[in-house]
Amino acid sequence: MKIVIQRVSEASVTIEGNKVAEIGKGLLVLLGIVNEDTQEDISWLCNKIINLRIFPDENGVMNTSLKASHGDVILVSQFTLHASTKKGNRPSYIKAAKPDVAIPLYEKFKETLQLALEKPIQTGVFGADMKVRLLNDGPVTIIIDSKNKE
Repeated sequence: MKIVIQRVSEASVTIEGNKVAEIGKGLLVLLGIVNEDTQEDISWLCNKIINLRIFPDENGVMNTSLKASHGDVILVSQFTLHASTKKGNRPSYIKAAKPDVAIPLYEKFKETLQLALEKPIQTGVFGADMKVRLLNDGPVTIIIDSKNKE
């Protein structure tokens, strides 16, 4: 699994003109899934997401976690995170898991993250054409790959 975390002041997801998710302070998490991903990847990434100290403390230093700062989350599936651009100019998405594998893992990721955060999170709609708006705070953008543990 690969995620892109963006610390946001606000974020939203709109599908066909209808806003389906909206948060204030928190994280927008883009999630890419491959066939080899497991519950171990989910658990490790969810733990990282809620405990990364990327929110400012009382001195303005990035020293507070999502959980401690009571931030919110929007989780968005994004198969393009596994694009291969090695050959030619058209990205290949062959590494990305097909929906029959990816959807159950996406749902499990959402469930695990909600339990770890101890509150509901918001999501986009798997496979939909989504318009994602965000106000990146910082900017802070972090990419994490569960296979490399970094």
